[in-house]
Amino acid sequence: MAKILVVEDNASMREMLASILGEKGFETEIAACVGDAMALLKKSDFALIVSDLQLPDMDGLSFYKRIKHLQIPFIILTAFGSIEKAVEAIKEGAFDFIAKPVDPDYLLLMINKALAATQILRENLVLREVLQTEMGKTVIIGSSREILKEAEKIRQVAQTVTTVLLRGESGTGKELFARALHALSPRKDRPFITINSASIPDNLLENELFGHEKGSYTGAYLRQLGKLELAQGGTFFFDEIGDFPYSLQGKILRVLEEKSISRLGGSKDIRLDIRFIFATNQDLEKAIAEKRFRQDLYFRITSFPVQLPPLRERKDDIRLLGDYFAKKISLEIRKYEITLSQPAIEKLLGYNWPGNVRELQNTIERAIILCPGREISAAEIILPDRFMPVHEQFNLNGNLKAVSDRAQKLAEKAKISQVLAETAFNRSRAAEILEVSYKTLLQKIKKHGLGQEN
Repeated sequence: MAKILVVEDNASMREMLASILGEKGFETEIAACVGDAMALLKKSDFALIVSDLQLPDMDGLSFYKRIKHLQIPFIILTAFGSIEKAVEAIKEGAFDFIAKPVDPDYLLLMINKALAATQILRENLVLREVLQTEMGKTVIIGSSREILKEAEKIRQVAQTVTTVLLRGESGTGKELFARALHALSPRKDRPFITINSASIPDNLLENELFGHEKGSYTGAYLRQLGKLELAQGGTFFFDEIGDFPYSLQGKILRVLEEKSISRLGGSKDIRLDIRFIFATNQDLEKAIAEKRFRQDLYFRITSFPVQLPPLRERKDDIRLLGDYFAKKISLEIRKYEITLSQPAIEKLLGYNWPGNVRELQNTIERAIILCPGREISAAEIILPDRFMPVHEQFNLNGNLKAVSDRAQKLAEKAKISQVLAETAFNRSRAAEILEVSYKTLLQKIKKHGLGQEN
């Protein structure tokens, strides 16, 4: 049940309210003044606040204005003589007021209405609208406090030109957030260009970024514009910046500082008008300590960090995301809507989702393909039982280096096998999830004997 904060200076009233709410299954914290309430708000997340209007250190209206940005539904308790001030609080955005003496049934009714209204608001708040991009429809779905907090940052920074760093595990939706940020910005009608060094060989990456002049190297028969130049007026997304070669990081820093580039083989500086977004699933601080990432570049790209939570930390969103993917994918594949049964949802909720939202989407897509009817059963939700099924058979013979090499190969084979199974052996998608080139994946499939017949 929801956690409610009760702020009331009268001890008997405070205890009575806590008792009423506790009997209905609500978890309740109590405070005698605004100071105590603020301390509790720093420690815990609350779904709703019930506050007296007259408090010893600050009136309820001022208290509400102070914490309004938290977007917690706020119900005010007021004596008859203070109704005008309670109405003012409603105009400021408080959910409602209740006149004393408090009718317990009416209080519970208003609390349930506030919680229901807030849930609807949250389910439709976080970029729930469809954002048109050159790759089709991009949406971010979420109602949990964790994702709401980060999405609100995106809304706030979208109108600026500030450089943004999206941090989070693979599959948490960093590119979706980047596209959403672009679509909410004044640059939404201009290009959104992305680059990921994992998909481009190091010797070609610089050319992809900066382009080249005709004759700049053997085989350069025509002038080619780089991706940075193609993003003029729009947004450039450096995906997985932690994987960029150290030798190129200094040139990226120069671009950020000087807002200009020159093509390979060229001498002319080209001024850039670009908004930069970076993303990483790596611990950049550790990479700096290991001399794999430049500290000056780190300071330049971390002016506005956004941390995307893994799906296991936003379990409340699994049902919402599952329903969304089921509807979207079934309409695309089957041309009619397929829904998730309650046992299927429970199976989804019981899994830890190491591959995050991307793994959930792939699981739903596979279930829709296997589903014979219009409702997905638990049997069609296929999840890996273990991530290292051959662990018990691991050979520990030999010296440490031999065992380490064998363990590395085993882990690589297990991970590739897992992702191939999750993607129904779609090699292109598997390469994207594993963040390796398509060619590299084919080589490793051959190396480990992971043909589709296996």
